[in-house]
Amino acid sequence: MSNSFTSPSKITIASRESLLAMWQANFIRDKLRELYPQTEINILGMTTQGDQILDISLSKIGGKGLFIKELEQALEDGRADIAVHSMKDVPMNMPPGFMLAAITEREDPRDAFVSNKYTHLDELPAGSIIGTSSLRRESQLRARYPYFQVQPLRGNVQTRLRKLDEGQFAAIILAAAGLKRLELAYRISSLIEPEISLPAVGQGALGIECRNDQADLALLMQPLHHAETAYCVEAERAMSRVLGGSCQVPLGGFAEIADDVLTLRGFVANPDGTNMVNDELSGKPEDGVSLGQRLAESLRKQGADEILATLVQSHD
Repeated sequence: MSNSFTSPSKITIASRESLLAMWQANFIRDKLRELYPQTEINILGMTTQGDQILDISLSKIGGKGLFIKELEQALEDGRADIAVHSMKDVPMNMPPGFMLAAITEREDPRDAFVSNKYTHLDELPAGSIIGTSSLRRESQLRARYPYFQVQPLRGNVQTRLRKLDEGQFAAIILAAAGLKRLELAYRISSLIEPEISLPAVGQGALGIECRNDQADLALLMQPLHHAETAYCVEAERAMSRVLGGSCQVPLGGFAEIADDVLTLRGFVANPDGTNMVNDELSGKPEDGVSLGQRLAESLRKQGADEILATLVQSHD
């Protein structure tokens, strides 16, 4: 890649210290080292508030933004130049002063069914306890399998697998991407197709964040930007943004591109799955943001606002 400016002598990446977050930071570091061998690239590992509070569900303590506030502070005060995030953890509205410099090619976006006794959701006996930290997964599970017990499951991937192995759950649901990245794909009993569990907005993609006054740095990240993934993720995020999507909302959004057509599916539900609205729209990939906005409006017309209003009341 030919730059009209020289790459910096050093780039520091801010990352959470969980194994998965560090894998993601190392992955980006290695890619940048290949691109810019003359640049020293380091990782600044940090513990965030979201990592420290493990006994309360994320939806009750402020959502996934808790995982990135400290990283943004490091960008703001110059301790780090870029931060690497799972796109599903990035708030729908970027805080003032920050930008996404790149969205990387997506890993498998699906949810994974993990069990030591069963190979598929349909094999679980009635009354089985399933662990998940996600209201999105919980609402879809309860809608399709009302005879299961869904219980909260916090902690990093290793902690969640340990709780399964200790017998606290018959099965747990995790993101396939995280398991594959940590070389734990062998723990996946089966992959859950989007028709059964629509993925989270941005699931499987990584985002590289920097301050928005660092145009040169953002330009250096462009070789890691994957346009097709970005079209999909931006469509999903646009839908979620209109609906006020966060951890407190059981909402899923998933876009795919085939034959130069982007198809976006979305849903909103109450946590017990008894009231759910869903829809899908297709269009040009470059129109993804407006597709996302239109899909959100369609869901609102079907009753998404009423569902969201009851959720807000239950949190107040």
